[in-house]
Amino acid sequence: MSNPTSAQRFPVSYAQQMLCLFDAGEEDSGPFGPRHNITWSWRVRGRVDTATLVEAMGDVVVRHEALRTRIVRDGDDLYQSVLPASPAQLSEVDLSAVAPEDRDRRAEELIIELEGSPFPMEPLPLLRAVLGRFDEQDSVLVLIMHHAAVDGWSAQVIARDTAEAYARRRGHDVAERPEPGQYRDFAVWQRESVAEVVPETALAFWRQKLDGARMATATTDFPRSADLPKNTAVLRYTIDSDLTAAVRAAGRANRSTPFIVLLAAYYVLLARRTGGTDLVVPTIGAHRKQAQFHDAVGNFTNFLPLRTDVADAATFQDVIQRTRATFLEAYSREIPFLEVLGAAPAVMAPAAEDDQALVAFQVLQLPFTLDGETVGDLELRTVPRRLSQERATEIPDGALWQLDISAEGEISAYLGFNTHKFTEVTMRAMADEFTQVLKDTVLDPQAPLRL
Repeated sequence: MSNPTSAQRFPVSYAQQMLCLFDAGEEDSGPFGPRHNITWSWRVRGRVDTATLVEAMGDVVVRHEALRTRIVRDGDDLYQSVLPASPAQLSEVDLSAVAPEDRDRRAEELIIELEGSPFPMEPLPLLRAVLGRFDEQDSVLVLIMHHAAVDGWSAQVIARDTAEAYARRRGHDVAERPEPGQYRDFAVWQRESVAEVVPETALAFWRQKLDGARMATATTDFPRSADLPKNTAVLRYTIDSDLTAAVRAAGRANRSTPFIVLLAAYYVLLARRTGGTDLVVPTIGAHRKQAQFHDAVGNFTNFLPLRTDVADAATFQDVIQRTRATFLEAYSREIPFLEVLGAAPAVMAPAAEDDQALVAFQVLQLPFTLDGETVGDLELRTVPRRLSQERATEIPDGALWQLDISAEGEISAYLGFNTHKFTEVTMRAMADEFTQVLKDTVLDPQAPLRL
């Protein structure tokens, strides 16, 4: 396994290049600032040996180069530099005074505290952990990673590999996984295989598809020119199991995923809010088509603008079918978002207006979870996220709507928003409207549609 003794230099990926475009060089904000992290957390049953956990985290840092990589900007020269592995930091928090009935809530509060705390990109590695001990057999483990280097898929890979490395170091028979692809190899492939990454047929598709299109935006409560202090908050809520079951049923009936059904409902919401019917929604995808990068750690995420015209749709089923067609044609021609913008630069024009901001839409489709499983001598259970928070990991500009169908059969909704753009009242109203749209549509997709 590669473990260089000095810095190695590689080109940046398209995703890293796009992050650099969002970076204004401010020390306390931006995609490379200390407020842009991602967490993975477990309630742990069993005694955790902290020395072994630190060693296991070190194994993961060696295994995944992205955790020890810097993005370097030297004038016009932009590259990533892979450095030798160094120890990851682990801190302990004494939670023994918390009553047993309050432990679930305190575990989530600890995660919120950590997500709102600064985590700069120096020093490396871009992984640290906090272990909160309720007692010797009950604890909460929070892995914190910098979001510039790690996406949601990667966070699961890191968590799984940490658990397995810990079990091996404790003497359990847990097989070593094959060596993963490295993110720098993905970046090299993108830059050296332009005809494959950005085929002319795909560029022509996006040029035609987005001709005359404009990204859907939301009117902000505070204009950009007000120059208010930057912050991101999160509204969390659930959509009940009956509506979630109806989303799944509508998907099955239309050969569609829950993502397509929920996106179709979002189109209806936008049509009602804006009065428009030719709608372009910014969506976020995993962008991991190559099997060799399924176990790689890095920021692979890609934005795709999905354009659907819902004019004259008689039923919600019509909207689902149109959304499905949009989804299939777009993802079969997926290219990096920067190249999409090169083909259709005017699509982003509304986002530059003083009182407008993007609301990106994402349905989590993660590859696996370790929830309720025993790895070695530890039982791991994910911590349900229910609480809203006043400070969270930074969203570059606007808002992010993130939906996930939980193991309990409900939709867990995350609505992150810039408080210097939107108020909580506005976000709650939007969330309530979306829930109402679901009630109006998925419960009877063939009923007459009201836009």
